[in-house]
Amino acid sequence: MSGDLVLLRHGQSTWNELNLFTGWRDVPLTPLGEDEARSAGRLMAESGLSFDVAHTSVLTRAVQTANLAFETLGQPWLPVQRSWRLNERHYGALQGKDKKQTAETYGAEQTHRWRRSYDLPPPPVERSSPEHPGNDPRYRLLAADALPATECLKDVLARVLPYWHDVIVAQLRAELAVVVVAHGNSLRALVKHLEGIGDDEIADLDIPTGVPRRYRLDGDLRPISAEYLGDAADIAARAAAVAAQAGGP
Repeated sequence: MSGDLVLLRHGQSTWNELNLFTGWRDVPLTPLGEDEARSAGRLMAESGLSFDVAHTSVLTRAVQTANLAFETLGQPWLPVQRSWRLNERHYGALQGKDKKQTAETYGAEQTHRWRRSYDLPPPPVERSSPEHPGNDPRYRLLAADALPATECLKDVLARVLPYWHDVIVAQLRAELAVVVVAHGNSLRALVKHLEGIGDDEIADLDIPTGVPRRYRLDGDLRPISAEYLGDAADIAARAAAVAAQAGGP
């Protein structure tokens, strides 16, 4: 057997509330997002979970969610490793744009393809754009060709998997309990890998904000079981809210 694994999407951010494509732009949680993070901590505590190590992206909304959830869980001291590889998908030239207005400008079908298709990225940003990660000091030590100007989910999977294989897998094989606090698309990439979801089917996967997903894995890191913690109706409502953000199909 391996250790337990929990995946947690950050709570609502200020740009989620405004219905903007957020991507790598660093924005904080809303008060609702903070409540969602604390709720996640309570759900994990009520399920009897405790962890040996945590992982987050380097984006504030994931860091805040982890801090609030772990404090509520009673593990504010939990060791945390952070990696840019767990960041949200970079939305390229869509970053900062209103999702419904984008659908009105480019059409609902095109916007939906940019948002949810496996291998179609939005148009890229220029290197000089403030939305390009090369202009953010937190990525100053990374090779220039590692920094995306746009991404599709296939690209996100390609950058997440090295961190999964090189860091998280070793901890799970050591039977450590691991929690990953990240984003809708970096977690969709991990779920696709873990559960063997097809390239077409992954478009229909919506990960709710602030709801822990618990995996029990066998020795080969294949899921024995996977479940969201909490009220089923609330989980469905949060997933539906994610699906409806762009106002398209």
